[in-house]
Amino acid sequence: MLEILYQDEHLVAVNKPSGWLVHRSWLDRHETVVVMQTVRDQIGQHVFTVHRLDRPTSGVLLMALSSDVARMLAQQFEHHRIHKVYHAVVRGYVEGSGTIDYALVEQLDKIADKFATRDKEAQSAVSHYSGLAQAEVPVAVGPYSTARYSLLELRPETGRKHQLRRHMSHISHPIVGDSSYGDLRHNRAVASHFNCPRLMLHASHLALNHPVTGQPLLISAPWDPTWQNLMKSFGWMEECPKAHGVEIVSPMTQDNPIDQPMMNDK
Repeated sequence: MLEILYQDEHLVAVNKPSGWLVHRSWLDRHETVVVMQTVRDQIGQHVFTVHRLDRPTSGVLLMALSSDVARMLAQQFEHHRIHKVYHAVVRGYVEGSGTIDYALVEQLDKIADKFATRDKEAQSAVSHYSGLAQAEVPVAVGPYSTARYSLLELRPETGRKHQLRRHMSHISHPIVGDSSYGDLRHNRAVASHFNCPRLMLHASHLALNHPVTGQPLLISAPWDPTWQNLMKSFGWMEECPKAHGVEIVSPMTQDNPIDQPMMNDK
């Protein structure tokens, strides 16, 4: 059973667990754990996806209950009228707020996209970040006797594939647990010392105007036990009591966009 965060006659939103596919794919044709089919069976009606979360990412996943509503939501996403807030744990200290404006070349799958054009230009990609808390823990990683991590609030302005993961890697603060763009030494350290083997990226909030009623709608997804255990281990549950609740933590400042935050990437 998936946690239903919101449901009416037009929409349903669930808290997607890390490790779940959103829908079936011929690349993972033997996978039996799929969000769409689970939600369909759980609520007893067909659902339509309007956006996606990467398999290792958890959090708010919104679906429509008709093709017409799906089309209206898709238009909102296309015109950037739906706002997403993520939380992430990254390597190193990140303090303050800022903007990463770094174009990304579309990533193609070797099998699924083998006939696609491979010389496309980089696409504009913008992400806003805010450092919420930092921690130094007595865990040896590489040449250091301790390891440093930060809790971030992230707001993507665009929606490129793996945008937040690639942007954080670009500024040398990869997301913990990221096997594609991350630091494998830190991934292993956090997994073994804190029993946290997952990607630490969570879609916490989704804000939009209801496609039928027009009313403002804020859907929030609480952190799973793995997240909460790591927050307690790092002493962040007390520092950021609202980060895993129903309110957006803090407004992002966009007045002074910079390409890199204040860094200490130990």
